[in-house]
Amino acid sequence: MAMMWWGYNGMNGWGYVLMGLSTLVFWGLVITTIVLAARHASRVIGAGRTSPPPTAQELLAQRYARGEIDTDEYRSRLDVLQRGPEYPVRG
Repeated sequence: MAMMWWGYNGMNGWGYVLMGLSTLVFWGLVITTIVLAARHASRVIGAGRTSPPPTAQELLAQRYARGEIDTDEYRSRLDVLQRGPEYPVRG
């Protein structure tokens, strides 16, 4: 039985070009997948981080900005927050 393709060298010039391009596309997809997975993982890990809760002064300023309290009440409450309560708090 005669061997098929006897003496045939395999690919011609276009075969090498297509093989090179397919290799570039393959590695491009692999690298893109790794980068996208790393970005997604960093977002998921970073989603658990939250900013610290607002301070009492910040909450008071927010209420004042929303118009929930007037200027006199804001100043009196801010004064109490800055100097502390008039009566000691029992723990």
